Amino acid sequence: MEKGLFEVLTEICDEKGISPEVLIDALDAALVAAYKKNFNSAQNVEVEIDREKGGVKVYAKKTVVEEVSDEHEEISVENARKENPLLNPGDVVNIEVTPKDFGRISAMTAKQVVMQRIREAERGIIYSEFTEKTNDIISGTIERIERGTVYIDIGKIEAILLEKEQPASEHYEVGQRLRCYVNEVRSGTRGTQMLVSRTHPGLVKKLFEAEVPEISEGIVEIKGIAREAGSRTKIAVYSNDKDVDAQGACIGPKGLRVQNIGDELRNEKLDIVKWSEDPAEYIAASLSPAQVISTEINEEEKSAGVVVPANQLSLAIGKSGQNVRLAARLTGWKIDIRPDSAD
Repeated sequence: MEKGLFEVLTEICDEKGISPEVLIDALDAALVAAYKKNFNSAQNVEVEIDREKGGVKVYAKKTVVEEVSDEHEEISVENARKENPLLNPGDVVNIEVTPKDFGRISAMTAKQVVMQRIREAERGIIYSEFTEKTNDIISGTIERIERGTVYIDIGKIEAILLEKEQPASEHYEVGQRLRCYVNEVRSGTRGTQMLVSRTHPGLVKKLFEAEVPEISEGIVEIKGIAREAGSRTKIAVYSNDKDVDAQGACIGPKGLRVQNIGDELRNEKLDIVKWSEDPAEYIAASLSPAQVISTEINEEEKSAGVVVPANQLSLAIGKSGQNVRLAARLTGWKIDIRPDSAD
């Protein structure tokens, strides 16, 4: 193994952002394995790599004994003292056993190890880079669609959008730009895999954070989200500044902010609800767009009886019960709706 190999190795490490020690440690282990495979599997050996000269030496570790019973593990006191006169029985000594042909084997082994470890290290770097994006939004281009699974090119890796993470109302095409919520980043034999979602409530949360400066600044808080992806989402917001209207901030000038988010969600309906510490107020607001006449709270059962105008009963309940179902999920209260008898 020539010195040039280490120069090349250092250049590769600098280029890939890998510590040279990672490769040297791997090379040590591989050279020991190569020696045992090609020369003597029984010996307990270690390898010494000379980084200055580029040479490799193999040493057998042997225990100094009065009488040798295992030549692979032991060395007589007489022979040991030829190496070092101060050695005594019980001491451990390194005896060089480098084969003449080991340079060629070392070079071949080094090449294999370097390539393998570079691939492993690159996977580790990519995994570390992308695992930071968990619970965030990524954007990419649809590369292919196979059996309902959408593969999205986001640069160094693919993001995988499984069919179960796709709203039933959405349809995709190759070449289409798509924003998704990152559920999980995995590292496996196939490299780094990113599993993403278009149905997760976190997608709505992150879109609002990106679109509404008051949220990213901490003035407006998102208190809760209930979502039936592709159809409707209710999001509860609260302002920490009495001069800032939380709902107005999320809607934006001329409704532009909420419109941008709705467009990204393929026209999914968005109900922006004012959060309140008062359960009655919060539950009434959660049933938007329906008007609520009165709300009766049962703290023990955490249930609420809500009265709405008779002509708004179907609006309050929603198609297939969706509106009241989302309101219950958003508030955490069981909601029973009845029409106003006065109507």
